[in-house]
Amino acid sequence: MASHDIAEKHLATGIAASGPAPDLAAAAALLEMGDRLGVVAHLDSDSPLETGAVAAELDLPEAALVRYLDALESAGIAIREGEGRYRACPDFATVCHQAGYISWTMNANRPFIEHAREFFTDWEKASRTHLRDFREVAVSSQWMGSHAFYPAALDTIIDAKPRKVVDLGAGTCRLLIEVLDAVPGSTGVGLDFAADACRAAELAVAQAGMSERLTVLERSIQSVATDPQMLKDADVIHAGFVFHDMLPEEEDVCDEVLAKCRESLAPGGFLAITDAVPYLRNDRERRFSAAVSYYHGEFMRRRLQTEEQWVERLRAAGFSDVRAVTLAFPTGRLFLAHR
Repeated sequence: MASHDIAEKHLATGIAASGPAPDLAAAAALLEMGDRLGVVAHLDSDSPLETGAVAAELDLPEAALVRYLDALESAGIAIREGEGRYRACPDFATVCHQAGYISWTMNANRPFIEHAREFFTDWEKASRTHLRDFREVAVSSQWMGSHAFYPAALDTIIDAKPRKVVDLGAGTCRLLIEVLDAVPGSTGVGLDFAADACRAAELAVAQAGMSERLTVLERSIQSVATDPQMLKDADVIHAGFVFHDMLPEEEDVCDEVLAKCRESLAPGGFLAITDAVPYLRNDRERRFSAAVSYYHGEFMRRRLQTEEQWVERLRAAGFSDVRAVTLAFPTGRLFLAHR
């Protein structure tokens, strides 16, 4: 076999073996850097980014910003529209979504990877010392969820045309803002324990012109067990990836919160829970499910529940009609429990 034939054979083999990994790794690195710089928030496919204005707003050297955007353009993530003007590529949201899997798995959970030995030998000390960057967790989760779990919950809630929606663990209230925007006359309550998330939510609510319709509460989900007043007469109560944080230590509290949700719903209302289920074995979900399940069990000491356990727990809380919906997010399920 001629040398060039051998080289072409190895090229074809290497390309097939690599698959989409090089593209995803590069996109994740570039976008995560841009997010930390504050640039990604200014990239949009509908309106161009003006480098002079953005550099001034972010206190960045414009020349360095241009070099970064040129790298995004070379990668096909941004489009140059003339000197100092850049626009996000048409599938920018999809690129962010795909990059989110790498950012969450490798960087949002970096302390677990770098300090695995410490967690193995002294979990109590390691869990206090090696903390995750929760902003990074939130951003990468938002990127992943934009296509994989967020739309299913959003569409289900909007389709119900609720008069009142409560989001437990609302973060920056993005879901509630979109629901209220789609359902005229509706009102919402967003609850989150993180002060910085609540301040960001209040700003987002004000910018959306919804301060009279959407209330932000800085409270833990556990507080609902003893004071469920904010849930009263809700048509929909939503909770995304928050209930598992109570398991296993606060199992009784978890059950009490579920019971209070059921009691507080308006007639015909429902609870929508998005959460992860552990160690799935099908080809599509197997590897990512293994990483999610291992992170939660080994390093966070959280007990993820199976579909069957979720359905049983919700029925025990008094819900009569419970079903699980498989999401595009590997290991994710949407549980719908009607009063």
